[in-house]
Amino acid sequence: MAETRASRWAMVGITVMRVLVGWHFLYEGLAKLTADSWSAAGFMKQSRGPFAGFFRWLASDPTMLSYSDTITMWGLTIVGACLILGLFTRLASLGGIGFLMLFYLCNPPFIGYFYTIPSEGSYLIVNKNLVELAALVVVFATGSGTFAGLDRIVHGLWVRKPRLARA
Repeated sequence: MAETRASRWAMVGITVMRVLVGWHFLYEGLAKLTADSWSAAGFMKQSRGPFAGFFRWLASDPTMLSYSDTITMWGLTIVGACLILGLFTRLASLGGIGFLMLFYLCNPPFIGYFYTIPSEGSYLIVNKNLVELAALVVVFATGSGTFAGLDRIVHGLWVRKPRLARA
């Protein structure tokens, strides 16, 4: 089966999407890091859906909540910076997918599971977390960091090019 590559314009679009999603992650991480007393406790205590018990347990245990807050703040910041720079893009995409899946499952937009804090819209199954998750799947699949990003340099350092034999 022949390997297909995305056109240059498609890769430009995917790269722009990667940087925009990265900016959102970076901004959210930095906003949480610089806030005086940010905590995920409120979001997790409001959890509705099939995994509500797990999220409420995390929020009720001070040690687990502290770990969750630290991982969320730094994780969002690091994933965002890596996506913007195109550095370890596939790994950053997987990290972002993991975060978004947790956010989605904490308060899913399913019938009967309504998040009590008002949001910017009305959703049914598909919300911004799921859309960004899908975007990161595309970023992961294409490895856009090797097209335009520091992954191109890192990849060049790790992959040796075969030398031509001298005649």
